[in-house]
Amino acid sequence: MRKLLPQFCLFFGLCMVCISSFADEASAGNEPQLSAESSATWSSTVQEVMLSAISLSGIKYKYGGVTPETGFDCSGFVRYVFQQAANLTLPHGARALSQLGQTVAQDNLQPGDLVFFNTLKSSFSHVGIYLGNNRFIHSPSPGQSVSIMSMNDSYWSKRFNGARRITSSQSGTLSIKELTQPTPAE
Repeated sequence: MRKLLPQFCLFFGLCMVCISSFADEASAGNEPQLSAESSATWSSTVQEVMLSAISLSGIKYKYGGVTPETGFDCSGFVRYVFQQAANLTLPHGARALSQLGQTVAQDNLQPGDLVFFNTLKSSFSHVGIYLGNNRFIHSPSPGQSVSIMSMNDSYWSKRFNGARRITSSQSGTLSIKELTQPTPAE
């Protein structure tokens, strides 16, 4: 039990920081423009996405990995988070993810947006989930684990490639504008 206490405290603290940053950005007028009834669902879903992502901190990187048990690559991590938190099946692969939703300017990022980087001398070769306050969470590379990084870090700021927002549909649930397709059994 004593071994779990520091991890729980870290997890709880990170959750509170992210929820706080979401609330700060929403109060600054950065929340998606939705109807009153869908706004609460959208906020709740974005919070679930962020909490799900943060709860996976420390999971080791694994090329092609798609579960906490096997480890994650960057797109496997994003795919797993959105499946668990928003019940959305996203494609595997940063480039495929970069085709979804709406393009977002860096100065208009909101929690839950997908952020893309050129890490392999190829556009959209890495993806993470924006948390707010210029931070994102991702599964970086072999030998590393799911972690939170600053977008102001020189490595990441030089490689920022763009961002996409998976938007809310009229029903108040997250959608990908009819681009989500069932994936074959893995």
